[in-house]
Amino acid sequence: MSFGRLKRHFPWITLVVLVLIVGTVHPSFLRPQNLIELAGDIVPLFIMALGMTLVIYIGGIDLSAQSVANMTTVLATISLPMFGVFSGLLVILAGLVFGALSGFVTTRLKVPSFIATLAVGGLALSVGQYASSQRALYMDAGERDHAFGWMVGSGWSGVPHELILALVLVVLAWFLQNRTTTGRALKAIGAGEPAAVASGLKVERYKILAFAFSGMLAAIAGLLFSVKLSGGSPTLAEGFLLPAIVAVLVGGTPLTGGVGGVLNTLVGVLIVAVVRASMLYFGVPATSQQIVFGIVLIAAIALTIDRSKMRIVK
Repeated sequence: MSFGRLKRHFPWITLVVLVLIVGTVHPSFLRPQNLIELAGDIVPLFIMALGMTLVIYIGGIDLSAQSVANMTTVLATISLPMFGVFSGLLVILAGLVFGALSGFVTTRLKVPSFIATLAVGGLALSVGQYASSQRALYMDAGERDHAFGWMVGSGWSGVPHELILALVLVVLAWFLQNRTTTGRALKAIGAGEPAAVASGLKVERYKILAFAFSGMLAAIAGLLFSVKLSGGSPTLAEGFLLPAIVAVLVGGTPLTGGVGGVLNTLVGVLIVAVVRASMLYFGVPATSQQIVFGIVLIAAIALTIDRSKMRIVK
């Protein structure tokens, strides 16, 4: 088997090897209940990475996802007493608007997505800080359970409700990517945007749509954060941006776009989860964990990027 063909299998091979290594050193890691809890804990990260996948799939980047999630925790906490379950719809709509704004700035104003999403993320951060007066907010437990109790807790055989939510979202995202005109258009843009433009594809519209989906899923991740932790803060989801990007890239969706997709990100998030768990098992200090993710990010980019699309690196 050639290196090119083997490269497609790197993500799941990496996942299996990591699980075997950690499981051999610490057999308790492989207990079914432990694995279920581990999977449940990373659902917000997975949802954020799922949205980011669509943007990276077209060759862009979304650095606003973490700030949008932070803003969502604040807005959800503030609006819950007034709107109940409909507060969830409001904050998801807000995330979609912020994502669409990133897409608009990128496509219509011709600002690189790196800068556009960084600026929109700063705007979302400011909204969260202003709405919360830069302090932590808390949800009333009764109101939270009445409106969003279905998002947390455990169901049949101890399976967390968050896993069911993640399963629904990944199925919808997979269907969008592989069974719709929008998904085929996103793949065409990622594979070669000039060719997509020449073929008459409405590239700008689809790119804005990809960023809008990313913002919407970041808001869903923020809503889940808020419900799980019973409150909101402009820094509640801090530290999730880098692992989310790592998950997408390690899963096999390169920054140059066109290949990979949502199922790859599922594998990538599981790799990130095992890496995070292994650092706890092996006693890696919390202050060093971002260093590890930084190294993994560089390695993932080096192994997955399509250099034929980047003859010059600036």
